[in-house]
Amino acid sequence: MLLLRGALIVDGSGAQGWPGDLLVSGERIAALGPRLQVDAAVPRRDCAGLVLAPGFIDAHSHDDAALITAPAMTPKLSQGVTSVVTGNCGISLMPLVTSDPPPPMNLLAREQFRHADFANWRAAVEAARPAVNAVGLVGHTALRLRCMNNLNRPATAAEREAMCALLDDAMAQGAAGLSSGTFYTPATAADSAELLALARVAAKHGGVYAVHLRNEMTEVLEAIREAADCAHEAGLPLIISHHKCAGRAQWGRSLQTLALIEKLTERQALGLDVYPYLAGSTVLRDDLADGFTPIRLTWSESHPELAGRWLADIARDWGVSEPKAVARLQPGGACYFQMHEDDVDRILTHPLAMIGSDGLPHDRFPHPRLWGAFPRVWAHYGRERGLLTLEQAVHKMTGLTAQRFGLRDRGALREGAAADLVLFDAARFGDCADYGEPCVPAVGLVAVWVNGELALDDGLPLARAGRVLTRQARAGS
Repeated sequence: MLLLRGALIVDGSGAQGWPGDLLVSGERIAALGPRLQVDAAVPRRDCAGLVLAPGFIDAHSHDDAALITAPAMTPKLSQGVTSVVTGNCGISLMPLVTSDPPPPMNLLAREQFRHADFANWRAAVEAARPAVNAVGLVGHTALRLRCMNNLNRPATAAEREAMCALLDDAMAQGAAGLSSGTFYTPATAADSAELLALARVAAKHGGVYAVHLRNEMTEVLEAIREAADCAHEAGLPLIISHHKCAGRAQWGRSLQTLALIEKLTERQALGLDVYPYLAGSTVLRDDLADGFTPIRLTWSESHPELAGRWLADIARDWGVSEPKAVARLQPGGACYFQMHEDDVDRILTHPLAMIGSDGLPHDRFPHPRLWGAFPRVWAHYGRERGLLTLEQAVHKMTGLTAQRFGLRDRGALREGAAADLVLFDAARFGDCADYGEPCVPAVGLVAVWVNGELALDDGLPLARAGRVLTRQARAGS
């Protein structure tokens, strides 16, 4: 047992914080209250002047392989994340088995595409004993690559049936839902029949459907409607991944997208995740090298020494256009500075928005969101700019995400809930990672507990007590 004494309790619900104590017994929260009376022999920790909150839940990660290859999970644990949702954007390790994953699958560690089903991936994660918990989605693109020999067309009825059978098995083995990324070439040709068939399988098991929209630029409204119609007809909750309005021509359109999303919530369960930055990051694409968008290289297999440099500078040094430089740098990835601050502010502060890092742990020179997304939400949008209260910021990183993914005993400080806890100094907690030095831990984080075990204390990693979490209830709105 452990008594955490005198913290500001911010319980993840969005309710006003209050000073009090919390008692941990084993993996669970045994009690909490203004002044708990416990046996003198119970160890205690003075938390005066600090905030005690539920462990943060990364609603949108690409940690499928990192949980196995780097189970200390330092980029996430060091910012207070205790659970990660994997398999987003249609990109999941399972059920694809290959030694040569094409883009965007190569955003994950290529040597880890050896898990033929969810149970195999889950066993590998738990054998690695990661420091954080994991929630697994199954990627539509991974299913396509497993079942189709021609990706430039919609799936046939037989191929749809094969994909549905694999997804059905994965859901029965504990997957939380389906993700798709029709923005990316291997899935662009998928039609509504293909996506709907898979969404219905996920719905049968009470899962969610997380969607990297087909288009986040000129056709963003149409893409939202496409995803929403599919989820509505299938009968399962929709999560719009890393919602943004990308490209200068789209700046300000979050007024339209959020209005549409609010209207759609009148008929269906719908949420969204967002990261707190003006740049996104994905594989290198020549269609995004428009000459206006600043682009910073995060990795390149052909020119690894150039990671971290601006594409415009590389193109100038080589005497070529940016699209031609992209071709020379392939395969690779980059940060794209596509968003306007007003849109990010508007989306991030919206009541439906939860926080996802969208971090890419295998990038040589990653986007700073990998190490800094969660402290930045409070430090930049809350403490510095006053756009969020402390309670609102914590809710977006904990209780709201747990609700979306049907994790009944996570994301909350209440008796009987899992003891995933974060202790931090609200006056100091903040991100230090930036685009120039992206792999820098947060400051102001005091301690982290995962499943009741002290996982991080004053920057020192300790127990690795994470596990793969299964659905406990039908995911809600």
